[in-house]
Amino acid sequence: MKVHLLWKKEEIDDLQLKGDKIAVVFDVLLATSTIATCLAYGAKQVTPVLNEKEALKEAEAIKKDDVCLVGERDGITIKGFLDPVPLFLKNHIAGKKVVLSTTNGTVAIRKAASAKKVYMASLLNGEAVARRLIERYDNESIVIVCSGSNNSFCIEDFYGAGYFIDQLVSAYSHEQIDLTDSAMAAKLFYENLSDQAENVLQNSRVGKMMAEYGVENEVEFVSRKGLLSVVPRLFDGKTIVAED
Repeated sequence: MKVHLLWKKEEIDDLQLKGDKIAVVFDVLLATSTIATCLAYGAKQVTPVLNEKEALKEAEAIKKDDVCLVGERDGITIKGFLDPVPLFLKNHIAGKKVVLSTTNGTVAIRKAASAKKVYMASLLNGEAVARRLIERYDNESIVIVCSGSNNSFCIEDFYGAGYFIDQLVSAYSHEQIDLTDSAMAAKLFYENLSDQAENVLQNSRVGKMMAEYGVENEVEFVSRKGLLSVVPRLFDGKTIVAED
């Protein structure tokens, strides 16, 4: 099993992802944490879109009572949309089809759509996704995508990726996992701070921004490792559901 890591979504190359590649996307603050939470708490599906315009178009094709529009742009909630934060959404998404627009995470997911399979992982469900990949491994290479933020590296995604890699190595034969240097760096970073998840997230640029917005409780929630067993996967390049 070869495991590679991309530092930010801008490094995604469609041609490199085609073939026997599995993409695992991280946007710990917040898109992939939000997606995992929505599916764990009863959303029927999540449609990741690139922007507000596409979100509104997708929503038009869904019965009004069934759709939940969620999104932000540059950290600001889009007018008429719900805040894309997990704890808040838990009480709004049961039985709904969520249309989600974010500045980085949903864009990363869409950019990775050419891979054989695309999964969404976070600290909340990283263990579940790692175990699923091992259970169904079929000689693919795993490409971990850290979403980053506006073409910049994000430490929280790197930490989440390191946690995921640590779970892979723990559950699989260590001798049979080939980590590239970037993947090894993430694993080592996580190992040195494995008991500091909330602290890492709070001190990240996005974590500090969320504190300014008064949603520190959301950061605390998404820092909980292994809380959710849901395995979100992108199907048809467009719709995310919980894989059976």
